[in-house]
Amino acid sequence: MSDLSSERQQRRAARRAERERASSGRAQPRPAQPEAATAKRRSFFVMDAWAELKKVEWPGQSQVIQGTVVVLVACIVVGVYLYANDQVWKEVVQKLLLGQ
Repeated sequence: MSDLSSERQQRRAARRAERERASSGRAQPRPAQPEAATAKRRSFFVMDAWAELKKVEWPGQSQVIQGTVVVLVACIVVGVYLYANDQVWKEVVQKLLLGQ
């Protein structure tokens, strides 16, 4: 019986000490993580990313070609618009503002 009560008292004292340390307001330094845990987490991330990449619905060749053509046509249209706008404003600036 006395062994049981002394063991209980030791556990209580340990819990009391833990509470006092936690309430002292000082941040306890975190123990350094072993490299194995970091590598394991990184490995988990890679496996998780790979699983997500498997879920992606990748475009077919025709969709890629169609998307590329749309982007190129849009670039050409915007380029022509900007060139024409630049030419018009160049004339306005030269004649009205610079008086040439």
